[in-house]
Amino acid sequence: MLSQKVGVIHGRFQILHYGHLEYLLEGKKRCDFLYIGITNPDPSLTKEEKTNSSRSMEISNPLMYFERAIMIRDALLEANIRREEFEIVPFPINYPDMIKYYVPLDATFFITIYDNWGNHKQKVLEQMDLKVDVMWIRNMSERFTSGTEVRELIKSGKKWDHLVPPSVATFIINNNLLNRVKNL
Repeated sequence: MLSQKVGVIHGRFQILHYGHLEYLLEGKKRCDFLYIGITNPDPSLTKEEKTNSSRSMEISNPLMYFERAIMIRDALLEANIRREEFEIVPFPINYPDMIKYYVPLDATFFITIYDNWGNHKQKVLEQMDLKVDVMWIRNMSERFTSGTEVRELIKSGKKWDHLVPPSVATFIINNNLLNRVKNL
């Protein structure tokens, strides 16, 4: 498998939305096999980042690793990406020395930049001498949505499901995750 063009992409995916799906699909277009890293996979691998301190807060991380993995898997399958073309793994971006335990370091690391956090991630990966492909640079006003927006809509009881793939909405509803998000 490592002889193929291999890519790595990562994010928190708290809650997977259409902006995330655009990011994942663009990364998949650029490689034969894609490792999808889930950051903040568990509380022991989460620490406050100076560039974006809210990313590490409990309120910003309501979903467990396995729940995010299921949502990613189902959304990609729903988008007609074959299961044998991707794998979902933990990705401890806050502890760069640990990344080597989860993904091949000779892969291409796909990122996007919207803010200082994106710039920080690029710097971290490049300091590790990894091949980084910045797929796009946009400002925050060009984002489709954010996980924060989706969570805030859920908390306020407003319509939110139009911002996420159908499989994600179904998973959230069927697994009673609306209450968890509302109660944080």
